[in-house]
Amino acid sequence: MPQIVISEFMDESAVAGLAKDYDVLYDPQLVDRPDALAEALCDATALIVRNRTQVRPALLEAAPGLKVVGRLGVGLDNIDMEACEARGIAVCPATGANNTAVAEYVIAAVLALLRGAFFSRGEMLSGAWPRGALMGNEISRRTLGLVGFGAIARETAARAQALGMSVIGTDPYIAPDNPAWGYIQPCSLDELVSEADANSLHVPLTDDTRHIIDAARLAAMRPGAVLVNAARGGVVDEAALADALRNGTLGGAALDVFESEPLTAEAAERFDGIENLILTPHIAGVTQESNVRVSAVTAANVRQVLEAAG
Repeated sequence: MPQIVISEFMDESAVAGLAKDYDVLYDPQLVDRPDALAEALCDATALIVRNRTQVRPALLEAAPGLKVVGRLGVGLDNIDMEACEARGIAVCPATGANNTAVAEYVIAAVLALLRGAFFSRGEMLSGAWPRGALMGNEISRRTLGLVGFGAIARETAARAQALGMSVIGTDPYIAPDNPAWGYIQPCSLDELVSEADANSLHVPLTDDTRHIIDAARLAAMRPGAVLVNAARGGVVDEAALADALRNGTLGGAALDVFESEPLTAEAAERFDGIENLILTPHIAGVTQESNVRVSAVTAANVRQVLEAAG
């Protein structure tokens, strides 16, 4: 049986590197076959996952020899950290390896949403020439609001400032006088949503952050403001967001994460027909380059734990 089980996609050069020294089962379809995954883990010492594999007590019970969970990314909401700690299982995220990818996604989404010139394919192909309707906005001299000010938010801020944006931010874990803010203006969440032309979320999903962007905060946003969520599904109230987009309260939105992934039929129906909406399949942190970095960091983390364990 394999020592290392990899249940979601990983750069194959990193997989090959691990396979030189360990028995590796690499099957990205295991995430959709929980019984097969549990069987594969019966003698495994390491499990490598992305965000879809649910590392919960039932799965951990199937892996009595598990010593480490490698996370191909940084979010840990799919991993029961308390259960892992109780078992002495190390959990190793690929901290920092996909920061650039997410920051670039956010900036690209803000550019597309504020400019508004990239959603006319159907009209163009039908023979229309809708120049007047596509006179959007520049992002220069606009304000970007960052909800959460960790490493990815800071990289996003640097890119926004290079494009002439002002940046404000909110983070209850960083004091207003902390030098980490640099040239960023800290403020409260309610101040941020009322002042920002573009709002970007950079917080984990917790009891405190669930639906932190709700109907009231959407209504408080500036006319024509846009929202980008490449953090975690559930941070935004999707039903309220759909309503805000349909009634024109919000100028546009880009969602890379969702309350249910893949989208349920209910969610698909909720968003159907909304033109000023970008939907992507939890891909903000995944580029060709970041996949190589994330995979290499995760492989190194897992190898270090296994070598230390003997």
